[in-house]
Amino acid sequence: MRLGFEHSYSALPSRFYARVNPTTVADPQVVIFNTRLAEDLGLESNVVEREAAAMLSGNRLPDDANPIAMAYAGHQFGTFVPRLGDGRAILLGELKGRDGILRDLQLKGAGLTPFSRDGDGRAAVGPMLREYLISEAMHALSVPTTRSLAVVTTGERVFREDALPGAVLTRVAASHVRVGTFQYFAARGDQDALRELLDYVIARHYPEARDADVPALAVLTAVTQRQVALVADWMLVGFIHGVMNTDNMALSGETIDYGPCAFMDDYDPNTVFSSIDHNGRYAYANQPAIAQWNLARFAETLLLLIDPDPEKAVSLATEVVQPFIARFDARILEGMRRKIGLSSAMEGDADLIKRLLATMQYSHADFALTFRRLALAAQDPGELPELRGLFAATSDIDGWLRNWQERLECDPQTIAERVASMRAVNPTVVPRNHRVEAALNAAESGDYSPFHRLLGILQRPYDDQPEVGDYSLPPQPSERVLQTFCGT
Repeated sequence: MRLGFEHSYSALPSRFYARVNPTTVADPQVVIFNTRLAEDLGLESNVVEREAAAMLSGNRLPDDANPIAMAYAGHQFGTFVPRLGDGRAILLGELKGRDGILRDLQLKGAGLTPFSRDGDGRAAVGPMLREYLISEAMHALSVPTTRSLAVVTTGERVFREDALPGAVLTRVAASHVRVGTFQYFAARGDQDALRELLDYVIARHYPEARDADVPALAVLTAVTQRQVALVADWMLVGFIHGVMNTDNMALSGETIDYGPCAFMDDYDPNTVFSSIDHNGRYAYANQPAIAQWNLARFAETLLLLIDPDPEKAVSLATEVVQPFIARFDARILEGMRRKIGLSSAMEGDADLIKRLLATMQYSHADFALTFRRLALAAQDPGELPELRGLFAATSDIDGWLRNWQERLECDPQTIAERVASMRAVNPTVVPRNHRVEAALNAAESGDYSPFHRLLGILQRPYDDQPEVGDYSLPPQPSERVLQTFCGT
């Protein structure tokens, strides 16, 4: 069976990857298959789904697959590791979708590769379903992200703290080229490889850079712009990536790697969920600064491609990376204006938003629920008591609401326009940690119905879903999930 794969990455020199076949598994069974995504990829979904157990477990690959594990390096929690690579993921090829865009098809948890180091190359069903669930939820939230085509259980156990059911995820991505891919070759002083990789990224993602005066600088600029937008999108929905290493920054501008990620319940800019982030490096509020730091590491790999004069190259790259925080601040302010119902800009808006966030933090108010109830209150003042109920009695939420309503009077939108706009950016439901963990715990015991129910709800995040109202609510104290794990 052929899927129509192209192989632009494996056409690069052999030092960019290792050729490796997936390790076969005992008893593959499809847990979930993304029919709509398959169709978007130009596949015959009914045919692929029928063959998915064997094909997407790695037992019987498509005839036109060319399996490889990609080489890359990366800074992990600030420490450089010169050789990482796909330790349990195997790229089968690229598919041109109905929109004409080329996308990678990768099996995650497919077995040992030359980059596995001390790992077993395998994945447990919980983390693979977690990535499926959250990546598809992020897509529904309109946040740029890799996608998930399928999860197939293997009929084998993998050993972490306990013995767990094994699984393979099929990940779909605009590409898997990372900041760490460039770092891999820069660490080896391989300028020829860096030049070829830059040409590849230009052809794949930034064709407009080809005609720029300095193509490498144009790519750095474009990647920076996409990361400004991406991190702002994360923070506007309360998302914390949790492991923003340079090998987890995709040059396509998509969110990649959903290991210890989580969504905030109570608003606190210092929130950390990842069990391995002991010092809070990747806390919610730190994400813009970390993104800028990662981009500086990317810029370092491009310096000789920007200009042969080292001082000039550093100066040009700095001009691109240094304004990141200012651009992010402008982007997040624009997004926050929409969240509180403003279509126009006035000088006091930033202060109004900061006061709301400070009041939320003081009151431990739920992030998603506050903004959704604010949208409801913009439509019907009778909803204000529900909104006030999220805040401490000693907070100044009433003073803030008065100032907000005064500001709305200066905004040109009609009430109907404002409400529609606020509803479109303030989700009713997000993948709350306690709901995700409950679904995954059930799945590990063989009951997939909570997972399928939660997935269905998360695919309509901006719709009112009265029948599933509890899913919009924060956890009770006994339900709170305070740590998330990477799954490896």
